[in-house]
Amino acid sequence: MSVLKKFSSVRSVALLLVMLFLVGCGTQIPSGHRGVKYFKFGDGTEMGTIYNEGFNWHMPWNRIYVYKVQLEERKEDLNILSSDGAQIQLEVSLWYRPDVMRLDSLQKTIGPRYFGTVVAPALRGVGRAVVGKYKPEEIYSSKRELIASEILTEMQNTVSDKFINIENVIIRNVGLPPRITEAINAKLAADQEQQKMQFTLLKETQEAERKRIEARGISDFQKIVSSGITPIMLKWKGIEATEKLANSPNTKVIIIGNSKDGLPIILGGGN
Repeated sequence: MSVLKKFSSVRSVALLLVMLFLVGCGTQIPSGHRGVKYFKFGDGTEMGTIYNEGFNWHMPWNRIYVYKVQLEERKEDLNILSSDGAQIQLEVSLWYRPDVMRLDSLQKTIGPRYFGTVVAPALRGVGRAVVGKYKPEEIYSSKRELIASEILTEMQNTVSDKFINIENVIIRNVGLPPRITEAINAKLAADQEQQKMQFTLLKETQEAERKRIEARGISDFQKIVSSGITPIMLKWKGIEATEKLANSPNTKVIIIGNSKDGLPIILGGGN
């Protein structure tokens, strides 16, 4: 019985060792990640093969380096001088990821800590070069999106041969010295007041022009009407009115005489 127990214990230990050995012969690659294999006793980094998600077998002395290939965001605070020497603080968000199909090259040339090795220093250098061309008020207000776009383009050019993809740059916040901030706010308020005044003047000018056009139209109408009313036309209209009244069934008294306008005088009326 004791021999059977010993055999059972040995078998259990052996089974456990086999399981540990098998588990140690593979690497679990999570979702959104890829892997690059390294051969300890071979040629080192395996080029041309990128390992997918899931469990990947390998000998226990070899290794698979796992890279996150999902889009990542990193916030960086940059202290930069503007074109006039003012100290500017930028809070920048960078969207990046490694080039999935070139992970083997990334592993061989830079390694998993590629952000601190390449991306962060490039961002600081590019940020200083781009922002240094602008004045504080431009960075603070009107040119922020343009500056972010320039930084993005320069970053993409800088790391294009480093097997890293830079997908977006966002300037989240701009910090300026208090005196510059106050001056910018005062200038913006003055510009807004000037725009308001220009709008008011434009509105008043348009209203005055409308009234001039209206008055000119009334004057032209009066001239046309006045030029068309003559004594002959008035006499003719009087004759027409007298004829219509004479032919009406109403009772009236018509006195025909030689008045100033030559028209009869009609008195009274009724049924």
